[in-house]
Amino acid sequence: MKTLYVRVVLTFLAVIVISLITSLLLALALFQNDLNDTGKNDMMAVGDRMIRVYEQTNPPDLEAFMENMAEMVSYTLLLYDGNGGLNAYVPTKGKKAEGINPESVHKVLSGESYRSQGKDKGTFVGIPFPSEGKRYALFLQSSSKNEVTIIRLLFTILFLMLAIGSLCILIAGRYLVKPLQAMTDATKRLAKGDFEVELKINRGDELGTLSRSINDMAREIKQMERMRQDFVSNVSHEIQSPLTSISGLAKALKDGNLVIAEDDRVQYLDIIVTESDRLSRLSDNLLKLTSLESDHHPFETESFTLDEQIRRVVVACEPQWSAKNIHVDIASPSGAGVKITADRDQLNQVWMNLLGNAIKFTPQGGQILIAISRPHPHEIAIAISDSGIGIAPEDIGSIFERFYKADKSRAEDRNGNGLGLAISQKIVALHRGSIEVESTVGLGTTFTVTLPAVPLSGSAFKK
Repeated sequence: MKTLYVRVVLTFLAVIVISLITSLLLALALFQNDLNDTGKNDMMAVGDRMIRVYEQTNPPDLEAFMENMAEMVSYTLLLYDGNGGLNAYVPTKGKKAEGINPESVHKVLSGESYRSQGKDKGTFVGIPFPSEGKRYALFLQSSSKNEVTIIRLLFTILFLMLAIGSLCILIAGRYLVKPLQAMTDATKRLAKGDFEVELKINRGDELGTLSRSINDMAREIKQMERMRQDFVSNVSHEIQSPLTSISGLAKALKDGNLVIAEDDRVQYLDIIVTESDRLSRLSDNLLKLTSLESDHHPFETESFTLDEQIRRVVVACEPQWSAKNIHVDIASPSGAGVKITADRDQLNQVWMNLLGNAIKFTPQGGQILIAISRPHPHEIAIAISDSGIGIAPEDIGSIFERFYKADKSRAEDRNGNGLGLAISQKIVALHRGSIEVESTVGLGTTFTVTLPAVPLSGSAFKK
């Protein structure tokens, strides 16, 4: 009983046995009257033929005639004379015949035919039987020989059905359990860290659907494991690089035997401060991204003017774009400004990240355009376009992944950690918005953020 296969087989066998027995009992109960009527009709026909044969042959020995007839017709014959005397002729040796109640015997002796009723014991018929001027009452009772034959036939049918059904169930049970065993082995492999699982179960039923779900789950887990390994590798690399610089420079400054010029010492300290800030930004971004992906990140919506917020971000980044002589323009609908209901601090982080990337990858004398529009009464679109180096087509699908850097060789990207776009995408997703990118290598890149103007409720964005 510990295996599903045994349970399936035993369950089906129990169902078959119970069903067959119940069906047999119900069938007997439903057709009992019909069977009795059919039996009585047969016995009446047999009795009439016996009388005709007797009248035609006129045998000298009534006793011998009745014994021969009982063996021939396989019915128990009871012959009552006018005084109530009884002679019984039983086809089955050793079996005693049951008598008929006097009331029924009297009716038949009076010249009436009689069929057993509910009050009578057993199934029988009675017909008047005249012989040599005397009146007899002939009763025919259902023979146990016929009943045994019918019972044997029924039980033979039941046994054959049970045997054939059991064989079919053994085969069908194996067919049902085999894919479950394969799925169990697959889940055990997944639990042990083996993600190279591929179930080859081509079925259209629920087991086939489950096997395909396990295959999909294995692929997803494999993908997540690869992402986890990449994440650990990237974090280790991002941490190890500044730590190596800090450690090396700190040891050089600590070495009393090493003569370092004042300008070099200051430069070393600046590098240590820069790398420390880099580690701090990495830590802050990791914490922010983790918090955004959890259900406990604070999300507070308020109504504010979006174009005014973006202008403040542009002003805050002025030292960076002014140093590269980049021209920054903002285009927004005329009027009192574009109102939006959202988390002000989170959206401010998005504009800082996108504008920072645009400044970083736009060459000297380039141009950045921030266009705010209303493509739909309930939507606001913010497009940030630059005339920078652009993004290669093979990199566009990966730029929102953690630690991904489309141009790892550029010196301008040294201070970046590849988390800005991942954070921006997560913030936009929490606002039930979208972020898309279009880029041409050598001509520039456009990031378009589409946000709902007003949330359905205070927490509608997070759910």
